[in-house]
Amino acid sequence: MALEVLTMGRIGVDVYPLQTGVSLREVQTFGKYLGGSATNVAVAAARHGRRSAVISRTGEDPFGEFIHDALRGFGVDDRYVTPVTHLPTPVTFCEIFPPDDFPLYFYRLPKAPDLEIHADELDMAAVREAGIFWVTGTGLSQEPSRDATLAALRARAKSGTTVFDLDYRPMFWPFRDEARRWYEEALPHVTVAVGNLDECETAVGTRDPHAAAQALHAAGVELAIVKQGPAGVLASDGTTEVVVPPVPVEVVNGLGAGDAFGGALCHALLAGWDLEHSMRFCNAAGAIVAGRLACAEAMPTTDEVEAKLGEAVGAG
Repeated sequence: MALEVLTMGRIGVDVYPLQTGVSLREVQTFGKYLGGSATNVAVAAARHGRRSAVISRTGEDPFGEFIHDALRGFGVDDRYVTPVTHLPTPVTFCEIFPPDDFPLYFYRLPKAPDLEIHADELDMAAVREAGIFWVTGTGLSQEPSRDATLAALRARAKSGTTVFDLDYRPMFWPFRDEARRWYEEALPHVTVAVGNLDECETAVGTRDPHAAAQALHAAGVELAIVKQGPAGVLASDGTTEVVVPPVPVEVVNGLGAGDAFGGALCHALLAGWDLEHSMRFCNAAGAIVAGRLACAEAMPTTDEVEAKLGEAVGAG
């Protein structure tokens, strides 16, 4: 059967401190977890019972083997994750200063294997046939991943739901205008765009959520989703616009919340839910992960998200 969710992009190992509120300089113990935004989205979708896979690359090393073990353990198809013999699997460290300070330290030198995805190695039939195809801004930051991402989008030709996670990471780009150039190249080929205010500024030049949604529509996007932090999420399908408040949570680590939102969004889109219910479900999924330490391991099941939604309704 065709995949329901196929993501393409960053993969690696997250090494998170088991002590919070202190600098990495002082941390004594760490936990090792599967990581990478596109990978976490595939895991999150699998937690909702969706057939998912990720297109990415690792080093040919023990961390790469760990990634394959973890993907299989989460029920994510790893057939499109291949090794690059001359590059190490990326490792990402973070510091945890709840509720809103989580500095990231990416170790992706001399180059991350997930940026060595080549267009001629892609299974374009799988790309075209997947229920949802998900790409990220990071995948556009370097060649040959950039060419592969754009080639996949052209091959898919909006034949199904195609999501662009704007995913702007300044450390991966020489400057914002360079990212905007390639985002503008990708946007006409996608049906859904998801990003926070800073990422929307990168994509369409404005941080105003309503203006950003309209600019994304003008670029060819059917569904624009703008994350506004404490102000909630704005979603617009061109005719209907909703703003849904965040679900209250005691934050432990906010880094995986966006990926939980993404996996929940895939589930909601495949289920055909209305816009407001979809956004409430996605917000609840993000809140659950924000209250947990890890990213991939923290992704909730559908039942957990529904229970969180029930709590939020009861509290309201």
